[in-house]
Amino acid sequence: MSSKKLHIAYDPIYAHPLPPGHRFPMEKYELIPEQLLYEGSIEAGNLFSPKVCPDSIVLLTHDQAYLSKLHNQTLTEREQRHIGFPQSPQLTLRELMITQGTIDCCHFAMENGIAMNVAGGTHHAFFDRGEGFCLLNDFAVAANYLLDRKLSKKILIIDLDVHQGNGTAKLFEKEERVFTFSMHGRHNYPFHKEVSDLDIPLEDGCTDESFLNLLMDTLPKLLQAVKPDFCFFLSGVDILETDKFGKLKVTREGCRIRDHFVFRTLKKNQLPCVVAMGGGYSPKVSDIVEAHCNTYREALEAIA
Repeated sequence: MSSKKLHIAYDPIYAHPLPPGHRFPMEKYELIPEQLLYEGSIEAGNLFSPKVCPDSIVLLTHDQAYLSKLHNQTLTEREQRHIGFPQSPQLTLRELMITQGTIDCCHFAMENGIAMNVAGGTHHAFFDRGEGFCLLNDFAVAANYLLDRKLSKKILIIDLDVHQGNGTAKLFEKEERVFTFSMHGRHNYPFHKEVSDLDIPLEDGCTDESFLNLLMDTLPKLLQAVKPDFCFFLSGVDILETDKFGKLKVTREGCRIRDHFVFRTLKKNQLPCVVAMGGGYSPKVSDIVEAHCNTYREALEAIA
């Protein structure tokens, strides 16, 4: 049997960062580990609670003045509107823990091939501002951490959320050691797109066949051309046909096949991978949770 273990960053604060009554599907962050534990896919020992990411590491990616606003709760009303959350100390704490969780996952992925963060994938955060429910860009912070510590020489970020990773693209536009790849809805948020190293915009109504054919044609070629030694994978389930905002027609099975393909392709190339869940806004939270849980099930099979 394999001695490899799937480490999963999770803390209860992930699920409860907002004042009561704020409308956002936070409950998925609690329900995902609960479901995986209930069905026996994971044990409590798979879960770990990250600490708070130190400012010195955050500042490898983000602006000191912006980080100070998060710490001191001095974001303007306009800045809070762009983020989509009212500021609170608990929200800042949550974001710093999620970011550290992604960094911790990097070390676990190097040991076992894959590690996962129940939250994360906050790809709309820029150097000096947040937007789109993202305060800090956890993939970018973790990537810069790896480069700074000389733990990686070339990183590939695979962003398959329905929304373009605009913050990630902008943060790494002049960094040749990080290649940003985004497949996203052409007519979806953000309506002003940044320029990733490779963008594949998808038309409204994109089906399993179209989505998977594009991905399966692109990713192997990309690995051959970029030659990364480390990967991040944003596995958003807002590509689902049930999603309120996604505008695509990918089924839950199509989403599962996407994850299976990414994990098997990276394993074939012996590439460690850190996964974050990204978005998911289907009206039934059970649709969101089941699609996310499929990502974990596929990861567990890939490291077995």
